[in-house]
Amino acid sequence: MLDDLIVPFSEFAFMRRALVACIALSLGAGPIGVFLILRRMSLMGDALAHAVLPGAAIGYAIGGLSLAAMGIGGLIAGLAVALLSGFAARTAAIREDASFACFYLISLALGVLIVSVRGGGVDLMHMLFGSVLAVDQTALRLIAAIASASVLGLAILWRGLVAESVDPSFLRVAGVGAAIHAAFLALVVLNLVAGFQTLGTLLAIAMMILPAAAARFWAIEIWSVCAIAILVASLSSYGGLLLSYHAHLPSGPAIVLFAGTIYAFSLIFGRHGSVASRRFHGLHHQATGHPT
Repeated sequence: MLDDLIVPFSEFAFMRRALVACIALSLGAGPIGVFLILRRMSLMGDALAHAVLPGAAIGYAIGGLSLAAMGIGGLIAGLAVALLSGFAARTAAIREDASFACFYLISLALGVLIVSVRGGGVDLMHMLFGSVLAVDQTALRLIAAIASASVLGLAILWRGLVAESVDPSFLRVAGVGAAIHAAFLALVVLNLVAGFQTLGTLLAIAMMILPAAAARFWAIEIWSVCAIAILVASLSSYGGLLLSYHAHLPSGPAIVLFAGTIYAFSLIFGRHGSVASRRFHGLHHQATGHPT
């Protein structure tokens, strides 16, 4: 039994690279996901994940399956959509979430069109769903660099992000809200580019949102939620890779489904705000005569 948990990573280098890449991704994506949820930007994060596709597709059209070309293209496209959506929301009568949705749909269609014209169905599937088991040393170094930049960026922005999550009007009055928001969106796009290398554009956002959502059922303090989100994302990576190896399943969806299982468990049995905890407190209030 113990061999089944260790042997895939001790015998196969591609499994070790995949695990290290996913854990590195967890370090940056977990806390980013927490702030996406706190700022009610989960769907905007999903829109940005799809916005990476046309840039990566253009990079692929120019340089083939070049990691640098697709990564730079995805980064430029994601930042462009973030900036254009914010500009449209500030200068026209449209909400920012609706603006993100519009630009994301345009980006997704454009990306699929470029890949379909330039390549074949296999190339499109690779773009959309990634291939974590194909991560090489170059991709691993890129993901590690992005994770390091994310941790450093979060350390610099931490107080501002926490303050804006608690009281959004405070930073707007102080005049630094827009700068922090822009820097945070840049961190989101960076992590989506890293996630694109492993899980593809459709599933990259899952490593941000699912662990963060699960963590909120186990802790209250923001730093604790971030730490648990990193733990859940890392555990999902390990469990998902093991599941894909032994059950011969696609690795990316297996990792996301493992994270989804942890989220479902947390939703039902978590300490704070879960179905079980709310039921327990409701019964306790009824027994003591207090209103629910």
